[in-house]
Amino acid sequence: MTGTLFLIPNTLGETEALSSVLPEQVQRITSQLDYFVAENAKTARAFLKLVNANHPLAKPLQEITISELNVNTPAAALAGLLAPLLAGQDGGLVSEAGVPAVADPGADLVRLAHQHNIPVRPLVGPSSLLLAVMASGLNGQSFAFNGYLPTDAAQRATRIKELEQRSRKEKQTQLFIETPYRNAAMLEALVAACAPGTLLCVATDLSLPSETIRTMSAAQWKSAKAPDFHKKPTVFLLLGQ
Repeated sequence: MTGTLFLIPNTLGETEALSSVLPEQVQRITSQLDYFVAENAKTARAFLKLVNANHPLAKPLQEITISELNVNTPAAALAGLLAPLLAGQDGGLVSEAGVPAVADPGADLVRLAHQHNIPVRPLVGPSSLLLAVMASGLNGQSFAFNGYLPTDAAQRATRIKELEQRSRKEKQTQLFIETPYRNAAMLEALVAACAPGTLLCVATDLSLPSETIRTMSAAQWKSAKAPDFHKKPTVFLLLGQ
């Protein structure tokens, strides 16, 4: 019998209390595992220390195995990451922030787990994308996440106009993210490329004490003071009118 792969959400940043974003059951299950796959072992250990403060870990932290899976991990290495589960050991896939396998390299591991009939159990936790859709006031019946847009200014403007056209035609909310230090440039590009009536939402530091969420038309954003979002994780959303 194989083990179970638990998909363990992480916080979206420094929170006042872990229990404010992660249910007790998630913390309890996490504390009982001694094998994890994470994008970065160092930050995964920091997360486990937070869990340990509420639910003592099954083993000392230095005895817990944390294997890394990131954009540099070759596809041939994925099977080895699942070896403990195929041997019957439960394991946890931990995201760097938010839920694993969504805008996260862990998706490939989850797909391989299914191919090997390893049970996959997703656990409840914060997702910046869903929180942004919920709070935006834009269409929550139909939405699409587009990852990162091009960094080249001309290509980015073209892509924004494509997404705006699709949004208007399909009445579909379009989501994307940006490297936090380029947030201001992204908002400027959106305001410049979008029609005045297109709705834009900027959702920053979701679930954190410094959280800010604001939805306005492109025309309103043009004359508004820019939000305090430099170097802060932000989700951008648009809905063409």
